[in-house]
Amino acid sequence: MKNEGFTLRKRLQSFKFAGNGIRLLITREHNAWIHCFAAVCVTLAGWLIGLSSTEWIAIVFAIGSVLAAEAVNSSIEALADLVSPEYNEAIKRTKDLAAGAVLILAISAAIVGLIIFIPKILTLS
Repeated sequence: MKNEGFTLRKRLQSFKFAGNGIRLLITREHNAWIHCFAAVCVTLAGWLIGLSSTEWIAIVFAIGSVLAAEAVNSSIEALADLVSPEYNEAIKRTKDLAAGAVLILAISAAIVGLIIFIPKILTLS
């Protein structure tokens, strides 16, 4: 890839491509739908409970990390399927590792949510 220099037009075009990637993630990736549903639920709960700025930072970072990991996982799967449409043990291992990375982040995000929400829910009783 050759370096053609910095231009504002090229930077704006890169944002357009990235926006299309987000659109594809949200409209075509079933697992991303689950993550988005969870994100909406957590956001509504956080708004109702009244999270602090620091808590919102943790929640936003957790949501963003999971969605970004899902996008990377989906792109790895799409590329792997293109490169090797037939079964290939190395491709399977690669796809499993990428999916595992998403699961690790999703579990971590859930733990962050529990750490933030459980004490607040217990004080409501």
